[in-house]
Amino acid sequence: MKQEQIAERLALLRQELRREHLSAYIFPTSDPHQSEYTADHWKGREWISGFNGSAGTAVVTLTSAALWTDSRYFIAAAEQLEGTEFQLMKLKVEGTPTIAEWLGKELTNVADKAVGIDGMTASVNTVEELIDDLRQQGGLTLQTNFDVLRRIWADRPAIPLNKVELQPVELTGENVQSKLQHIRKALREQHADGMLMAALDDIAWTLNLRGSDVHCNPVFVSYLLIASQIATLYINKEKLTSEVERYLKDNGISVAPYEEVGKGLRDYFEYNILIDTDEVNYTLFKSIKREVVRAASPVPLMKAVKSEAEQEGFRRAMVRDGVAMVRFLKWLEENPQQTELSASDKLEQLRSEQPLYRGLSFDTISAYEQHGAIVHYEPTEESDIVLEQKGFLLLDSGAQYQDGTTDITRTIALGPLTDEQRRVYTLVLKGHIDLQLLKFPEGATGTQIDAIARQPLWQAGLNFLHGTGHGVGSYLNVHEGPHQIRMEWKPAKLRAGMTVTDEPGIYLEGRFGVRIENTLLVVPDKETECGRFLGFETLTLCPIDTKPIVKELLTDAERCWLNDYHARVCKQLKQYLSVDEQAWLTTATAPI
Repeated sequence: MKQEQIAERLALLRQELRREHLSAYIFPTSDPHQSEYTADHWKGREWISGFNGSAGTAVVTLTSAALWTDSRYFIAAAEQLEGTEFQLMKLKVEGTPTIAEWLGKELTNVADKAVGIDGMTASVNTVEELIDDLRQQGGLTLQTNFDVLRRIWADRPAIPLNKVELQPVELTGENVQSKLQHIRKALREQHADGMLMAALDDIAWTLNLRGSDVHCNPVFVSYLLIASQIATLYINKEKLTSEVERYLKDNGISVAPYEEVGKGLRDYFEYNILIDTDEVNYTLFKSIKREVVRAASPVPLMKAVKSEAEQEGFRRAMVRDGVAMVRFLKWLEENPQQTELSASDKLEQLRSEQPLYRGLSFDTISAYEQHGAIVHYEPTEESDIVLEQKGFLLLDSGAQYQDGTTDITRTIALGPLTDEQRRVYTLVLKGHIDLQLLKFPEGATGTQIDAIARQPLWQAGLNFLHGTGHGVGSYLNVHEGPHQIRMEWKPAKLRAGMTVTDEPGIYLEGRFGVRIENTLLVVPDKETECGRFLGFETLTLCPIDTKPIVKELLTDAERCWLNDYHARVCKQLKQYLSVDEQAWLTTATAPI
């Protein structure tokens, strides 16, 4: 992003702010559905600031600008914001002001005490918290009915009109009528007659439909309004094929234009409606005329616990993904004259050759040496560097297959390593293995087990600031809740049937990064007089590089786990590989 472009855009913005008597404007990352990843139409924060990470908030006043983001993007954001007006604000770092505190200071002497935000792209909770926080900063007010981007973003991309497609019940394990029945039962338990579903992946899961409106996420732009007896899908009808139209009609789901969802809420006829105030945007919330039950949507938890059909789909997808990964690792070893981008491109090509491949599940992180310390680094033509015959390549990648979503990280030794690199790699591996060895009581949360993956690192005075694990969708979003494994408190309990990643890492700025990641399935373990216990089944099938390991640092249990895992990887993948590939895999998975 050219610095001149950002300056021009800020000038246009400030013209409009003066016209509307606003002294600042807030640009969240989200869209009207509170998506983590958004269609291009809603990438206003990126357009105004130049920062393209998946998390962050840009704030612009008439004389200053700042951007808040988390630790995954500290290094990348600093690089992308360099030369612009934007000051980087590091979330959860001591001394970093909140948005309201910063605005309170910046707007101390202004005449107009109003701040703007588009209420369609901010959740109810976000707006209500901002209103309270701004009021405490010298009586600042928040205006939510002004989308400034409509005036200043001349070539703004249109809302996508890509076609929606069916996801077969053989892959979902449950039909639409059954899902709606379970949702309505959950609503009755909350004393609610209906709900507005705004999260795109929840809608796709509920209706057994998929789309391509958001890069790497097989979702489609829509809302689903569920009442006690009927349901209405708000969507641009151009997106519906005749097959999908018949399918919706056969399942008793009516269709209305996407832009009429506000009217649908105003005309809603039941006594009350459940609204998840983290999911529904503020503007739609304010259009509701009935009693509101403020509660968490029941759908994310239903979606997180995978059906038997979905679990089997994951296992099949992981085999195909493992075959592609083995072919890639062998190719990289035999063709070392590569760059970050050429390696990334080759892996995408090998995945695309697999049956049921539908695309990447996120943009590949192909990060050599110092770039590996940038947690969410993505190589570009400008940043691409040659892979030398030394050091680490950190490769975090995944694919969308119609029967499952994959997410895997391997840190690969390309040649000689320093003692520090070998030690850090082994400590990360220990944490990675220790979590997968864990047995824990039913009812435990991800927060309560997070320290297991960090303990070997903490003992050495090392730590990472991102989460240890997140849920993974079934041919849906690669990041899925409500459960997570992380230091910050997350109350969602881990349940059998949930998928979750295991991805500890260490990032030493300017030197290198190490991360090792598998996707796991939570499974029943045993039942004792103390209750039921759970454990993990490792879904990912791919060798973990053993060359960097300092073997003396591994316990017998860790060494045994690694050897057993590699034996299973070899056994399950061999039949799909050529003779040469089998020989390579046998060597890569040899016991240590």
